[in-house]
Amino acid sequence: MFDVIDFLESVGQDAQLRYASSENVAAALAGQPMDVKLRDIILAKDAQALGVMLGKGPYCCYIDPGKEDEGEEKKKKDDKGKGDKDDKGNVKESPSKRPKK
Repeated sequence: MFDVIDFLESVGQDAQLRYASSENVAAALAGQPMDVKLRDIILAKDAQALGVMLGKGPYCCYIDPGKEDEGEEKKKKDDKGKGDKDDKGNVKESPSKRPKK
């Protein structure tokens, strides 16, 4: 049985066949058992019709990365008031980024 995907893959790998005239492509398809409509679509180089014939559906992808500052603000709020405890159980202050006076 003829596999159109394998044929199209071989066309893409063979530079002479990829840019060949319709007559040369027809010669490559000669003797292959396939639907006449499919053969006509391949010879016409109609990518949209080929996609429809092979059952290609629409694809959609949506990516929402979120706000850049959103994670940093939440992290700062969570870290506020938390510190390491010393031997007596007192909370140590985390180092400040402000210069000391």
